[in-house]
Amino acid sequence: MNTHNKLMGYVLWIFGFMGAHRFYFGKPVTGTLYFFTLGLFFIGWIVDLFLIPAMDRSADLRFREGAKNYNIAWILLTFLGVFGVHRFYLEKWVTGLLYLLTGGVFLLGVLYDYWTLNDQVSIINTEGGALR
Repeated sequence: MNTHNKLMGYVLWIFGFMGAHRFYFGKPVTGTLYFFTLGLFFIGWIVDLFLIPAMDRSADLRFREGAKNYNIAWILLTFLGVFGVHRFYLEKWVTGLLYLLTGGVFLLGVLYDYWTLNDQVSIINTEGGALR
């Protein structure tokens, strides 16, 4: 099972001093810590260069593979989250429209999705709701 991708992790690591790669690999608490401390004052960010393969394995074991792709969902959230495009991809039409009209519910919804996107995709994949 390969739900997450090391290459994507390394690309997000470039912005890792803001916690992007940690959110991607399902570590929202440390992602938030990195966001507010610039990757633990850049030291944690550099150490993570070597920890990404382990974080990738951990995420692959934790999250469910299925019809909805984690990488696509994360790309959409990262670059188009304020427009709700990632929510449309997950077939969450009402909240997608709400995000579109409110700038990701004034960015708070985008932050919420950084914390929960992996679980949202995993639930959809587990329930088979995305298999139609």
